[in-house]
Amino acid sequence: MQSADVFLDANILIYACSHAPEDTLKRKRAEELVLTSSFGLSTQVLQEFISNALRKKVLGITEAGVDAALELASRVPVLPVSLELVVKAVTLRRRYQLYYWDATIVAAAQTLGCTTLYTEDLTHGQNFDGVCVVNPFL
Repeated sequence: MQSADVFLDANILIYACSHAPEDTLKRKRAEELVLTSSFGLSTQVLQEFISNALRKKVLGITEAGVDAALELASRVPVLPVSLELVVKAVTLRRRYQLYYWDATIVAAAQTLGCTTLYTEDLTHGQNFDGVCVVNPFL
């Protein structure tokens, strides 16, 4: 089975690729995480990244930028969304009162054996059965 130390949410990838002037500080931190972490992703994260990168023109992320992110993703563990992952996410959603999509991110991080989940979408410091949420922009 694939494994990783940390899990990156889509917002980390978006900031790492963003050219928006207001994202400069977050871009630097996100780039640092991408370049120095042994990280994993899920297909859900990649889909969210692509959707937002191409839809939000203010980010300045081009098709070439999307291609570069996909090339990077080919070098790290990427967990597909499977029935087992969906069931695990539903269980986590109920237990922790999460939005389903957030629960799926947590379930993917757990499945990859990650101890840290970098995101700005969940509560910093919260622990989900061994996966600790870290907002790297605080």
